[in-house]
Amino acid sequence: MAEIIKMPKLSDTMEEGVIATWLKKVGDKVNAGDVLAEIESDKATMEFESFPAGVLLHVEVGVGESAKVDSLIAIVGKEGEDVKTLIKETKAAEAASTPKEAAKADAPSSAKPVQAAPVVKKEVSRPIVKAEPVKEDLSGRTKISPLARKLAEERGLSLRGIRGSGEGGRIVKRDIENSRGALPQPERSRDVEVSQMRKTIARRLSESKFSAPHFYLTIDLDMDQAIAARIAINKEIAPSKISFNDLVVKAVAVALRKHPSVNAGWHGDFIRFNEHVHIGVAVSVDEGLLVPVVRHADNKALTQISEEVRDYAKRAKSKKLQPAEWEGNTFTISNLGMFGIEEFTAIINPPDSCIMAIGGIRQEPVVKDGEIRVGNRMRVTMSCDHRVVDGVSGAQFLETFRTYIENPIVLLGMSEI
Repeated sequence: MAEIIKMPKLSDTMEEGVIATWLKKVGDKVNAGDVLAEIESDKATMEFESFPAGVLLHVEVGVGESAKVDSLIAIVGKEGEDVKTLIKETKAAEAASTPKEAAKADAPSSAKPVQAAPVVKKEVSRPIVKAEPVKEDLSGRTKISPLARKLAEERGLSLRGIRGSGEGGRIVKRDIENSRGALPQPERSRDVEVSQMRKTIARRLSESKFSAPHFYLTIDLDMDQAIAARIAINKEIAPSKISFNDLVVKAVAVALRKHPSVNAGWHGDFIRFNEHVHIGVAVSVDEGLLVPVVRHADNKALTQISEEVRDYAKRAKSKKLQPAEWEGNTFTISNLGMFGIEEFTAIINPPDSCIMAIGGIRQEPVVKDGEIRVGNRMRVTMSCDHRVVDGVSGAQFLETFRTYIENPIVLLGMSEI
């Protein structure tokens, strides 16, 4: 008996997937466990294995096409089996199902991350030529012959900049024929189909921004000691180089131990206060952002944090991260300092209640011990969900974070390098 193959749910946020490649074609024999297709989810491209065995009788979704989770993508059964009725009934059932019912459906899958296969994207180049209507350009002061007007309209010419050679500056036929540069500049645009990742980013951030009441706390940090500590660590101690972002991750993680109200998340009917500290680190990829998670960051050495973040960033760009590596964050950090951004605000990454936006280190005059000196400063802004975090608790957390980042010897004394 023929069995329906449905679009699997490959991540907790996936709502639809794109077929990157079919590895079997209609008529091919399929064994249980064979890889049928590579599917692009919102975060990675993954192999999809077949549960039933038989012959691939029907492919509903072609390469480059998308389908909702739990919808028909293929049918496997006995060779020569008629599946027209099954296809018709399945599509009718899908059309009749409500969004609520569809959300409950959670198709089982056996998926393994693979390097992203090229996905067909529809790019349309559309030259658009706009001509200013000649009649609109004509004011009461413009003089133009009827023949010249007709010729200008036929050629799509703007009269702006055309000098009339007729009596009293009147625009005549020869002026239109001899005009150069009066053609309107063509406008071009390019439409690119939105990827699954970009769709999910748009949906989740919109939900976060419009449902969570954001407020923002900004502090300005003295980075002189952090700079000196990093130079010394990288020169004398650490087996691998650490970055300022690694210091921030460690300082945030240790500060969260003392402020469990910030290491929390809103879950509708309850607030979850996490006893573990998992730091999400935003990583830029071609289609948006992924947020791999450094688990138990408060108990890890700086070099271990550095190696993990570097590995995550490399594998995120090639879509090789596993689902477990981008889930479970309790706090998120987003750093744009390396791009010369001094200060910005970030949208909270659910289910966290806070996200910290890190700006670049800048040099500026500061007053120390009554004297003006050149100081190294860095601004950080924490976006907070007011349903969970109050202004005072957020400020207290940032003050603890300041203590660790401005006095890294205290931070380093709490763990191995």
